[in-house]
Amino acid sequence: MSLKDRLIARIARFGPLSVADYMAECLFDPTEGYYATRDPLGRGGDFITAPEISQMFGELLGLWLAQVWMDQGAPDRMILAELGPGRGSLIADLLRATRSAPGFNDAADLHLVEASPVLRNIQSATLGSHALTFHDTLADLPDGPLFLLANEFFDALPIRQFQMNDAGDWQERQIGAQGGNLIWGLAPPAPLATPAGVEPGMILETCAPAEAMAQEIGRRIAGFGGAALIVDYGGWESTGDTFQAISGHAYADPLEQPGAADLTAHVAFAPLARAATPARASTLTPQGVFLERLGITARAHALARSLGDAALDDHIAAHRRLTHPDEMGNLFKVMAITPPDAPLPPALEPHG
Repeated sequence: MSLKDRLIARIARFGPLSVADYMAECLFDPTEGYYATRDPLGRGGDFITAPEISQMFGELLGLWLAQVWMDQGAPDRMILAELGPGRGSLIADLLRATRSAPGFNDAADLHLVEASPVLRNIQSATLGSHALTFHDTLADLPDGPLFLLANEFFDALPIRQFQMNDAGDWQERQIGAQGGNLIWGLAPPAPLATPAGVEPGMILETCAPAEAMAQEIGRRIAGFGGAALIVDYGGWESTGDTFQAISGHAYADPLEQPGAADLTAHVAFAPLARAATPARASTLTPQGVFLERLGITARAHALARSLGDAALDDHIAAHRRLTHPDEMGNLFKVMAITPPDAPLPPALEPHG
């Protein structure tokens, strides 16, 4: 029985699914879940993340972390962690760049939070020369100063959606079944706090798992020191319906082939910042601005000197894709979480 058939049978027995339940089943089902069964990255997959576009991304994030580590007194042991490390490219580029930061690599115990067995195998191959510890969840990380990266991680956490009806009441968007197909529907009205400026027909998205993880990150960083750098697409608050499916580098119907497409939603950073208290969140900075402040153009020029022809064209295109406002430069945002009394991290501004 396919995942779609199993979902339809579950709906027939127990009723409609929330968007969160549907996302969790489609992404993490052990036999047909999207992340459990494939390597989704690269030109042969469904999407390409920044570390796969250019080595410059991981190099600059690594040097950012190394500077923050030095600004906090260069602790001699730390937890260097990544949430959802993809193929391990970001960490590999980071560790190569931070060889120039005396003591950083020697102080780092490398921990990867990864649920996919397929991707764990690829990460082990990419980082074969480094000692790795894998974890199923963030909560499994050991205590200690935490220097953490989360690039395109929070967008894949299951969301719930609520739509305001004409009477001003909220109804949760749900997924039901009809005639062998999955369909959209609405639950009965339920009480929900209404943000300012919301009108009938508008959709509000919430992500409890993301807030719980931000709370755990904030607790660790406030208690032990360190920093978290979150890079993802989204905005400060939730605005409208951002639930989407990607398959073969193109948008797809999220209900058409459960388990065969990546399901994501834009990240609302404000709830993460609030949940991370008492740790301090930075303002939200566009990825392009952040990378330019870290010197990506100078790094791009340095790398270009050894390239020619098609390789140089690809390198120029990669620089543009990471930074230009019409590509990833504005859509993707960057936010840091640091201890409340720590120095301001490079290239970012304090919130509030």
